[in-house]
Amino acid sequence: MMSQDRKLTRIGDVCKTNQQTYSVSEKWPFVNYLDTGNITKNRVSEIQHLVTGQDTLPSRARRKVTVDDILYSTVRPNQRHYGIVKEVLPNMLVSTGFVVITVDKAVADSDFLYYYLTQNDIVDGLHAIGEQSVSAYPSIKPSDIESLEMMLPPLEEQREIGHILRVLDDKIANNTAINHHLEQIAQAIWSERFGNCEPNGSLGDIIELFDFKRVPLSGNQRDKMEKIYPYYGAATLMDYVEDYLFDGIYLLLGEDGTVIDDLGFPTLQYVWGKFWVNNHAHILQGKNGFTVESLYTLLKQTSVTSIVTGAVQPKINQANLKALAVVVPPADEMAEFNALIEPLFAQIRANRDESANLAELRDTLLPRLMSGELSVADFGDAK
Repeated sequence: MMSQDRKLTRIGDVCKTNQQTYSVSEKWPFVNYLDTGNITKNRVSEIQHLVTGQDTLPSRARRKVTVDDILYSTVRPNQRHYGIVKEVLPNMLVSTGFVVITVDKAVADSDFLYYYLTQNDIVDGLHAIGEQSVSAYPSIKPSDIESLEMMLPPLEEQREIGHILRVLDDKIANNTAINHHLEQIAQAIWSERFGNCEPNGSLGDIIELFDFKRVPLSGNQRDKMEKIYPYYGAATLMDYVEDYLFDGIYLLLGEDGTVIDDLGFPTLQYVWGKFWVNNHAHILQGKNGFTVESLYTLLKQTSVTSIVTGAVQPKINQANLKALAVVVPPADEMAEFNALIEPLFAQIRANRDESANLAELRDTLLPRLMSGELSVADFGDAK
């Protein structure tokens, strides 16, 4: 039952937006920059470390942030490029493509407001507002968020609701950290066994390519779809769509755009289940003794700088990819390696699947807690 103390409140009355802007006259020696495409549902895929005088600072790298600021992309809200800042890196800037929301903690809880704004109904409503904009794509303004109204519970109740939902997100984050550690173990085993070996084969000998099955979907096409299956691009999960092209375990390798990291290693995504891929990522499986997992481990330690073409738009074409010189261990040694790493990757998949289930639970609880249909008292010690 909804608390009788909830009050109709305009969001702009409990927060301020875009409060701090960086000026180049401040002459920071470096910048840690977060772009809108590098965070989805509070999961950061990349923060760019840019050194002044060596790297070009994007014109949009202007927003300063503080702890508990909420980041909300103004472009295509239904792509869910949002998050909440829990750690501010030195000289951290975010894109002006975000609305940076600073909550007045005397009257509102940052976690509570973050979860309120990330409810499906709110996201869909903001996206509908964005579709009425004069831009070529759906976009919103800070005032669109500020003008939203909500039934705001007392501050202590806000904190309890935020805590309940944060516990689920913390478990998801813990699974992510465990998976990172498991992957590091797999990498260490490869390095110990094959790290000093010279390339003796080509990648084309140990991969199957499924690029012929790719189908790109425009943002407008995806906007009209029910959000069920992951839709991957060159470097990250971009969206969700209502159908799938693949079902199984695959490795995605960036074809154009973001194709390598700062050290020259390829952009990789280890994926499984039902999903869709656009035409900016190669789709691979292993063969001749290589599994998807051993292929992933190999490529994580193989520089691909020599096969990247294109001065303006970096690209790795199929011919160059197949010709890449790689280490191909003997079949018996590969079988031993595969046996060692398979349990690690099985746990990685299990952890990520558990995280997906926890996220679904969180998204189910979210609107019911926000509306007051569920009371924090129903959770007992979970508070």
